[in-house]
Amino acid sequence: MRRFLIFTSCCFFSFQLIAQKEQLLLKQKLSIAADKMEPQCITWRRDFHQHPELSNREFRTSKIIADYLRSLGLEVKEGVAKTGVVGILTGGKPGPCIGLRADMDALPVTERTRVPFASKEKATYNDQEVGVMHACGHDTHMAILMSVAKILSGIKSELKGTVKFVFQPAEEGPPGNEEGGAPLMIKEGVLDNPKVDVMFGLHINAQTQVGIIKYRSGGIMAASDWFDIKVNGKQSHGSQPWLGIDPVVIAAQIITGLQTIISRQTELTKNAAVISVCVINGGVRPNIIPETLTMKGTFRTLDKEMQKDITEKIARTATKIAESAGATADVTFENKTLITYNDPELTKKMVPSFIAAAGAGNTLETDAVTGAEDFSFFADKVPSIFFFLGGMTSGTDPKTTGAHHTPDFFIDERGMKTGIKAFCNLVVDYMNMPK
Repeated sequence: MRRFLIFTSCCFFSFQLIAQKEQLLLKQKLSIAADKMEPQCITWRRDFHQHPELSNREFRTSKIIADYLRSLGLEVKEGVAKTGVVGILTGGKPGPCIGLRADMDALPVTERTRVPFASKEKATYNDQEVGVMHACGHDTHMAILMSVAKILSGIKSELKGTVKFVFQPAEEGPPGNEEGGAPLMIKEGVLDNPKVDVMFGLHINAQTQVGIIKYRSGGIMAASDWFDIKVNGKQSHGSQPWLGIDPVVIAAQIITGLQTIISRQTELTKNAAVISVCVINGGVRPNIIPETLTMKGTFRTLDKEMQKDITEKIARTATKIAESAGATADVTFENKTLITYNDPELTKKMVPSFIAAAGAGNTLETDAVTGAEDFSFFADKVPSIFFFLGGMTSGTDPKTTGAHHTPDFFIDERGMKTGIKAFCNLVVDYMNMPK
């Protein structure tokens, strides 16, 4: 009996060693494939960059992606959440379903960079003609995910499970009163048939050095809430303000009051938060005090209780300051995104995948940021990880680089290869984890 147990144990460890060796060889194969894929990835990225499309209008973009995924033999669904594309790759062995997401839309920004593939596109946004630019790196995300689809389809027989490639429109928010983005994809069943077990997403970052991956357990990006405040006063001549109720002065007091919510009423040692008024509209002539004035802005939170508390305080501050001057204020809110939450247990398990892609010295835990992402809606439904990928040229001062959502936004394309490797490692590692 003892000999039998020893023999069984030896066999078990032998199988383990064989499995580990096969896994190592597979990951080496993926790394080599990513290196070979880099030129094509850059070509796709430059094409998307030169031909950007606004949210829910990604018609050319989605056709290119769908046609390519279909050429790889994937099951392809088009028109998901208006212009989204979903490709399904079924591996040769049973296993989990892993979702990988890339966003597709560009921004109403006129490009100012001098790259030869700079965008010259124009479009209509909010009834105005605007320049259109991939000023947040979504072009790189699409090119990376297309590259991953190519590589993984080449080892289809070795995959233990299913990969769902989710190309999402309208991450920046659908126009007007349209639906769109991750919420509409979820509503239309993107996480079902087959049911997604885990989801991974990345965002390239123009202030993080090429080759670096940054991750965080728990909340990594903030919830984004928008507010609209309408101050109702009484119109009068600019020379006789005492005959009216000036909504301009009241609005100025409200703006100052909103800042004290953060600086004096919020426990910032618990988590970061910020309030910004970004739009003010009121008046038509320099000598007429208007009857009404509107303000629009956003606040960002990384904690649900703080989100609720700040919502109540914005409403109270605006209405009470207006009342103190004899005016009224109407306050409305719109939640744009949830907190982007990385499942702690999943994150802990997958850190070795990041290290395999970028190296231990280039895999860094990061602080949370007050930017927002509608990947948060996927993460609210299934265990997920969202991470940052370096796109800044080595040796550059991050304070001098073109920031996201600006005309000077710039990405060093050498960072995309690390993103390809990261996605591939996440997929293969998760599929081979003991359940």
